[in-house]
Amino acid sequence: MPPIISVRGVTKTYASGFQALKPIDLDIRRGEIFALLGPNGAGKSTLINIICGLVRASSGTVLADGYDIVRDYRVARSLIGLVPQEMATEGYETVWATMKFSRGVHGRGRDPAYLEKVLRDLSLWDKKDSPILALSGGMKRRVMIAKALSHQPRILFLDEPTAGVDVELRRDLWAMVRSLRDSGVTIILTTHYIEEAEEMADRVGVINRGELILVEDKAALMRDLGTRQLILTLAAPLSGLPADLAGEPLHFADDGLSLVYTFDPKAEGEGVEGLIRRLIDAGVAFTDIRSRESSLEEIFVGLVRAPA
Repeated sequence: MPPIISVRGVTKTYASGFQALKPIDLDIRRGEIFALLGPNGAGKSTLINIICGLVRASSGTVLADGYDIVRDYRVARSLIGLVPQEMATEGYETVWATMKFSRGVHGRGRDPAYLEKVLRDLSLWDKKDSPILALSGGMKRRVMIAKALSHQPRILFLDEPTAGVDVELRRDLWAMVRSLRDSGVTIILTTHYIEEAEEMADRVGVINRGELILVEDKAALMRDLGTRQLILTLAAPLSGLPADLAGEPLHFADDGLSLVYTFDPKAEGEGVEGLIRRLIDAGVAFTDIRSRESSLEEIFVGLVRAPA
């Protein structure tokens, strides 16, 4: 099945000479939740705005469900919904009027039942006759999400959708994202809350300094780039490691009350069992053993950390 979004050789260089995007090649699969991660200024919003037709690429092509976003702009744009990072809503319009207008702009016929469902799903129905100007910041964010969904897009971009919003909206939004994905809508999101990407995404892309440095299934990414740690709670603090363990990836934690062993479960060697046997042989006593795996956030930080 062809990808719903195909990006080929896309670059962006501004008049100042700043290159915001180096050549980007990216395919986004139909019906997936794709998380695009990167530090501030990495090029996430630039790439999203190019795909959505809001910024012109310096070179390259983008297809949305087979339609060129430049040559077939109207059709391509009608397939896409965007919740931008910055809030931009018509202050004096009512929520209902904004929804109807947004649907009409994208060439969709009247469907008040659908608009009502969107507003109810986002807890906005009781605000439908309120001017947007009178709403709280969280409610305005909900209106932006509702607007992006008003024309029933096949592709939905969420650019930092939960930045600065309350826990309730975050919970409602992710419930809606799952529902949309289940109905066949493709979701592309950026977020600073990497635990959200870890929970929600099917695949992850990491962009840094305008370059797409990795695209991988989330599970494979965490398996291949993640590390595991064994934490041993010591029966008594140690003044130092036994001599024959000095070269092992071990360090003290909790003021010397714990010993942490970082390991790759796929690596060859004696592994955890061998380490524990050697500790026992060296007379090191411990009262508890537990393990932990690295999070997506830890993997992300390792990928984008600037070289020393």
